[in-house]
Amino acid sequence: MNDTAAERSSAKASSFAAFGALCVAIMKGFVRDRTSVFFALIFPLMFLVLFGGIFNFDQSSQIKMIQVGDVALFDNLPADARHGLDELFDLSRSDDLAAAIANVRDGDAAVAVIESDGDLVAHYSQTDQVKAATVQGALRSFVDGANVAMSGVAPAFSLRTERVEDESLEAIQFITPGLLGWAVAMSASFGAAATLNGWRNSKLLRRLQLAPVSTRTIVGSRLVVTIAVALFQMAVFLGLGTALFGLKLSGAWLASVPLVVIGTLCFMAVGLLAGAVAKTTEGAVNMANFIVLPMSFLSGSFFPLDNAPSWLKFVSNLLPLKHLNEGMTDVMVRGQAWTAILQPALILAGFAVVVTFAAAKLFRW
Repeated sequence: MNDTAAERSSAKASSFAAFGALCVAIMKGFVRDRTSVFFALIFPLMFLVLFGGIFNFDQSSQIKMIQVGDVALFDNLPADARHGLDELFDLSRSDDLAAAIANVRDGDAAVAVIESDGDLVAHYSQTDQVKAATVQGALRSFVDGANVAMSGVAPAFSLRTERVEDESLEAIQFITPGLLGWAVAMSASFGAAATLNGWRNSKLLRRLQLAPVSTRTIVGSRLVVTIAVALFQMAVFLGLGTALFGLKLSGAWLASVPLVVIGTLCFMAVGLLAGAVAKTTEGAVNMANFIVLPMSFLSGSFFPLDNAPSWLKFVSNLLPLKHLNEGMTDVMVRGQAWTAILQPALILAGFAVVVTFAAAKLFRW
């Protein structure tokens, strides 16, 4: 009986040693593959730096407005209203209307304003529709406020705005979860697709069947390495966002760690499906890219879908990346409790089970 227990202990130790050796070997293979490192870490970080720089610049910049001649509305604004005008607009003066309109047309200014027969005339460009709407709405509010003040009648209603998120939040907080979700999805799916198809085509899977290690050990080591890479991606994203762009996480953001793990398993399943169907490694990676790239655009990784058509929002809700992004945004940005990840985690886990089952059925030696 003691001999049996000793044999079992020795077998477990051997299994753990084999598991550790496989993990180290797979990780070394990943690190030595410069293409994998580039697309898993450097490529997504390029987008973080690009978008972080663009949105941080946009936040700090004002809307450029040219005042042509004397404009009584602006010159006679009360102190508090004038302060609001100066906060929103970078105001410059000109006496040449044609030159001011040319500046607007060339994109050097957002709007040129002139007073004509008691009317405030705003010349704007429709090239940037969001900025054009902001300009028109702001100018209309100043005109309405001036009309009420001149009428001598106290306004029946007033507006008080209160931000629901932390006052310290900036654009980088909302950019980071979506880009991180895309990076995790891309790395996990590409890696699984390339590994499965590469091992099959090189006959390594056949050799591993004859090796003194179980299938669970092989699969487990690959899972551990992929999850480790995803967590490293997360650490690099959050660290770089904090160091360069002032990223400040709020809420139970640590709950995003298990969500990233489950999301990694989900997109590994997508990669397994691509690897099972495709005949070559290049075909498997391209198929995974064909699935993940459109999904990233439809899941809010690069831009919000708040103004998208209802049918597009419906399609987006069917995609696992949308739930990964939303779950991370809830706990990282919106200050929600850790329970906010439960529904996205269940959806991702269910998706992973279904797609893994489909990949197993379609796989051919």
